[in-house]
Amino acid sequence: MGSGVTLSGFNNIDFGSIVTALMKQASEPLTVLQTRQNAINSQIKAMASLGTRVSSLKTASDDLGDTNTFSAYNVTSGDGTAVTAKTGAGAVAGHYEIQVLELARAQVTATNSTTPDANTTVVASGGTLTIGGTGVTLAGNVTLTGLADAINKTAGISVRASVVRSATNAYRLVLTSSATGQAGAFTVTNAMTGGTGITFTDTNANGTSGDSTADNAVQATDASALVNNIAVQSTTNEFSEAIPGVTFTVLKKDPAATIGLDVAADASSLKTKVNAFIAAYNNLTTFLSDQNTSAAQGDTASIGHAPIMRQLRGEIRGLLMRTTGPASVSSLSQAGVEFTQSGQLKLNDTVFTAAVKNHAADIQTLFTGTSGVFALLGTALKSYSQTGGFLATTTDQMNSQVRSLDTQIASMQARLAQQKLALQLEFSATDSLMTSLKSQSASLSSISGSMSLL
Repeated sequence: MGSGVTLSGFNNIDFGSIVTALMKQASEPLTVLQTRQNAINSQIKAMASLGTRVSSLKTASDDLGDTNTFSAYNVTSGDGTAVTAKTGAGAVAGHYEIQVLELARAQVTATNSTTPDANTTVVASGGTLTIGGTGVTLAGNVTLTGLADAINKTAGISVRASVVRSATNAYRLVLTSSATGQAGAFTVTNAMTGGTGITFTDTNANGTSGDSTADNAVQATDASALVNNIAVQSTTNEFSEAIPGVTFTVLKKDPAATIGLDVAADASSLKTKVNAFIAAYNNLTTFLSDQNTSAAQGDTASIGHAPIMRQLRGEIRGLLMRTTGPASVSSLSQAGVEFTQSGQLKLNDTVFTAAVKNHAADIQTLFTGTSGVFALLGTALKSYSQTGGFLATTTDQMNSQVRSLDTQIASMQARLAQQKLALQLEFSATDSLMTSLKSQSASLSSISGSMSLL
């Protein structure tokens, strides 16, 4: 705050202490600004902590409110090496018997000709190789590897090409469909010119390869199975519509084997998600209560009096207490999620387990969908936690206040520095004047003493 000015102190007057006292009084407005700024910075940190808790609660809400992932059921397979399964929305209890008749396969077609190497021998220098209706046009010499690269670089091509060493000095071009199932089947028409050439098997001699089973190393097939003796089919090995709310994947073809899938109410997995939500909610409410208590005690660093705090608490509590869905389970309390006297949540295991066992579909309606408690809560919390949401807007306003105070503090510090320097110069001049007067007084006294001796 300015360079110091040394005072002699010769006159027994402590001008430095006077300057310090005057500047302390003058700096009181600065101290007020700095204290205010520190409080706002603490509030910004508290707001960030609030944001973390809101985000955690939103994640827990989304886990319970998503129709696509919600399930109060579990499915077990009689043979996990042959059939695996998972449950989702709409699952119902039941036993299902699966027979795997066929697996989904991608077509594989290879050249029946070979080349002695992959990277030296020119197999073509022009023409077109048409695969699945897409032409690969050549405009120069290509080796077998070069041909594979040209195929893979062709836009919209439905296969992947590779070069396989099938024997000593024997390399083949292999084409594999990008998709499993009969929809991924493809044909090959060879109109390439030049080079040593390559050939594909053409069993029916119609100029097109791949249209006969014997042309292919692997024939494209759909997956097929019997579910409770009803035929179902899929282009992949995953079946998502054969059993309500269950997706199962076939891994091994064995028409003679029957694999049992049992779908039953399962409180354990859903309970884990509910407990995660309760923990996130209680963590948030504890934080809100602590902030309110601090604010009531006059702690200016608290955000307890911020309007967003009351708004957030009221909106969350209102959604958790709403009634919706079937009468059997129309509120969270009927599903075992209960409020305590302190305003926190707890899970009543007995009520929850019974509700899942007897009314699993109703719990799904209560939790998920456009009017589900957790679906609505997740949407509401997003308006707080997202970029540009309520929390971010409030924090931006606080940061703006800090920047404004930065400007005010810097300006006031500059003025105080000038004021201190002016006081130091003024007192320094006073000190010098008094020193000079004392010196003159001493001289006069000396003269007076000399004259008295005459």
